[in-house]
Amino acid sequence: MCGIVGYIGKRDAAPLLLEGLQRLEYRGYDSAGVAVAGKSGALRTVKAKGRVRELEDRLPKRFTGTTGIAHTRWATHGAPSDENAHPHLDAEGQVALVHNGIIDNATDLRAKLVADGVEFASETDSEVVAHLIGRSSADTLEAKVREALAVVEGTYGIAVLHAAFPDRIVVARNGSPVVLGIGENEMFVASDVAALVRHTNQVVTLDDGEMATLKAGEYRTYTTEGSRTSAAPTTIEWAAESYDMAGHDTYMHKEICEQPDAVDRVLRGRIDDRFATVHLGGLGIDAREARGVRRVKILGCGSAYHAGQIGAQMIEELARIPADAEPASEFRYRNPVVDPDTLYIAVSQSGETYDTLAAVQELKRKGARVLGVVNVVGSAIARETDGGVYVHAGPEVCVVSTKCFTNTAVAFALLALHLGRVRDLSVADGRRIIEGLRRLPEQIAEILNGEDEIKRLAARYADAKSMMFVGRVRGYPVAREASLKLKEVSYVHAEAYPASELKHGPLALIEPEVPSVAIIPDDELLEKNRATLEEIKARSGRILAVGHRVHEIADDTVVVPRNEPELDPILLGVPLQLLAYHAALALGRDIDKPRNLAKSVTVE
Repeated sequence: MCGIVGYIGKRDAAPLLLEGLQRLEYRGYDSAGVAVAGKSGALRTVKAKGRVRELEDRLPKRFTGTTGIAHTRWATHGAPSDENAHPHLDAEGQVALVHNGIIDNATDLRAKLVADGVEFASETDSEVVAHLIGRSSADTLEAKVREALAVVEGTYGIAVLHAAFPDRIVVARNGSPVVLGIGENEMFVASDVAALVRHTNQVVTLDDGEMATLKAGEYRTYTTEGSRTSAAPTTIEWAAESYDMAGHDTYMHKEICEQPDAVDRVLRGRIDDRFATVHLGGLGIDAREARGVRRVKILGCGSAYHAGQIGAQMIEELARIPADAEPASEFRYRNPVVDPDTLYIAVSQSGETYDTLAAVQELKRKGARVLGVVNVVGSAIARETDGGVYVHAGPEVCVVSTKCFTNTAVAFALLALHLGRVRDLSVADGRRIIEGLRRLPEQIAEILNGEDEIKRLAARYADAKSMMFVGRVRGYPVAREASLKLKEVSYVHAEAYPASELKHGPLALIEPEVPSVAIIPDDELLEKNRATLEEIKARSGRILAVGHRVHEIADDTVVVPRNEPELDPILLGVPLQLLAYHAALALGRDIDKPRNLAKSVTVE
């Protein structure tokens, strides 16, 4: 969620750091800051509450130095303010530190430091680490940082400057991403490759418990105990242009419109027409092991959890394996029974979501087989799991997920088909699903062509004080995701319920000022869904139906192309992304940076 950028080389650091921070703005933040070290080693720091542009306005004209670190903060300890912004300094002003994560024992450490006479300048947990490093009597910066981290409990991605060691930046990772960028006689560090892609495509991703020293011409990696590690650079697949707006007003709109191409990418090279199945080479599960799976448990947070609900439905329908989805943040705290015959699947756009990563680590500790469904190659979850599926959505910059959600649902369709064909799904049904998958990009494009009508409907419903989203079975996860999208980006309160549950309490909320969005595919539950519309209409509720035909009972209908019933949820969600987008636009919201939210949630 917070953003880290660092540079060491021969160029002036400040412009590069500011550019990197701007590349990380999509992650969500409330303040920003930068520190540079000149040739003499003296540190200069500027911090500002608000956007990166406000930080840039505060920088002196001569703010030079060839080594520097910078940060965008998302508040956890202390309200957004200049004082609580990073970088944080030690008492002597010799150490500058930027930190992502949460120090769990910060209160105890702070009390000990205060008792020793240390005066704190902020309310943050991060400042504790800067003081610990500054008070260390070790001879090297690396040893000072190791000594400080030895008493720290919690999660961190840190980058450290020291006035006495102006030739280096020391970084460390435990539970929060740290990526090194390898250049020509210059080195970079960031919490996300988005900050690096304009300058290098060679990166090294640190593992938990790993540190690195960056100098202008070299880097070395080692553990927090000091043992050397070997970390070879890998090549970033995403080009810098992938992070541009490409003529759109917002990243959210761009990414919604990229979905036909994105879905084509996740399908490309994976369909096996001969055996009416798909190739998923990264699973690491052979046919015998796949047939031995007795249950599937899918874990994710937010949109990833909703995509997992769609995935569980597909796996049950196509592979006839009991499957369900659960929030990863709840799973790891309820002391779950870990069954050796259960296949666990962790879902995360970034591959760094802390709650999901922690659940994976707990499952691995208990001997479970865990697969990952992620978008970012080389991410922590991709490295921790036994195998999995990359969704190939490309960079997703807007805080709210659209194309990655859709691609994740498609990836689950591929996995369900693969498991189904290993088991009892017929060749005919396999071919039916494959043809449906191939139709998806064109059908999504057809939905996007109807954007003007959806924009008109969004303007009509944007003034609602609250909205109800309902759907049955396949439609319910679509309703949940659509409700979340509207809340995230427009700030309109919304609730999602199974349509069958409406009469068991939520019906009390229905009135003209609370419109209902009903997900109504032409499946075996069509008549049941029509009965739900009648219930709402009888209570003077306004209805926007999303389905395969016009419903006279509804006030408005968005008609979506029909695919195979198992794949229909993928298409039904697309117009609801546009509905949330245009509702937010009509209300004047900051669409790419919704308040209080962050793109990659790397703390609990």
